Amino acid sequence: MAPEVVNRQRKIPLDGPRWQAFATKVMQVVPTQAADLTLVFVSDRTMRELNRVWRKKRGTTDVLSFPADQDEFEKAAGVQLGDVVISIEQAQRQARENDLTLEEEIAQLVLHGVLHLCGYDHTTDTGEMNRLELRLRRKLGI
Repeated sequence: MAPEVVNRQRKIPLDGPRWQAFATKVMQVVPTQAADLTLVFVSDRTMRELNRVWRKKRGTTDVLSFPADQDEFEKAAGVQLGDVVISIEQAQRQARENDLTLEEEIAQLVLHGVLHLCGYDHTTDTGEMNRLELRLRRKLGI
């Protein structure tokens, strides 16, 4: 099953099929048995609210990952990894700051979010997630 792409923002035009194809590639290279993923693009306003509700933090952030909590019935239909939510406005600012294209920044955020869904946490590990992410960026051409 192909990853689902949901665009919930209107400020910046996005190519949904391109991101669906990229998310498919990511799912093929990350260390997971899950077969499905939802990629959601949102505005800063929506991301600020998600960040406040789920992380108890003020302000926007670039990417949030929400692991699927499937019951046995849902798993029978296919293992869902979860949702990766990206603020396109924040991604655009970061792309400018990092001298990247918006597409390069989004690609990095998709990979970063998927790694979080796979259980990696750069805030608590000893660089494991960062090393894996850099290796996978090269493999994916980002």
